[in-house]
Amino acid sequence: MRIDRTWMMSHIPHHGRMCLLDEVVLWDSDRIACVSGSHRAADNPLRAHGRLGIACGIEYAAQAMAVHGALCAAAAPAPRAGGGGARPARGFLAGLRGVEFHALRLDDVPDDLLCEANRVAGDESTALYEFIVQAGRTRLLNGRATVILQAGDGVPA
Repeated sequence: MRIDRTWMMSHIPHHGRMCLLDEVVLWDSDRIACVSGSHRAADNPLRAHGRLGIACGIEYAAQAMAVHGALCAAAAPAPRAGGGGARPARGFLAGLRGVEFHALRLDDVPDDLLCEANRVAGDESTALYEFIVQAGRTRLLNGRATVILQAGDGVPA
């Protein structure tokens, strides 16, 4: 199964141009790697004053985390007979730590972005990820993110 923008937009809340990732290139229960070329698009929804600042890379990493959660939920056994895997929890970025920027902008990066996230801890209601966004062999930003997961009714799990 190819995990592309179409799949992502049907499994995470980011749609249209706001779905920044193009494709998942690898994933397992602990990590994900996605590629994107949307940082070069003149109509990127995160651009301000004709530029895409490096801090916008955090949204790329956060979307990779959201896709990871959706993939893990889709791969989980159904909770009841007749189900097709667990329903993915919605989440929100609750905190960032140790974020390091190694560039000023994303829109002037000619290569595709590689967005990697590694889940290092968590349970049904939280997840801690380490992330890195790079282009080719050049690290652009990295850090850690805490995600709060919510059940389908909007209440933390």
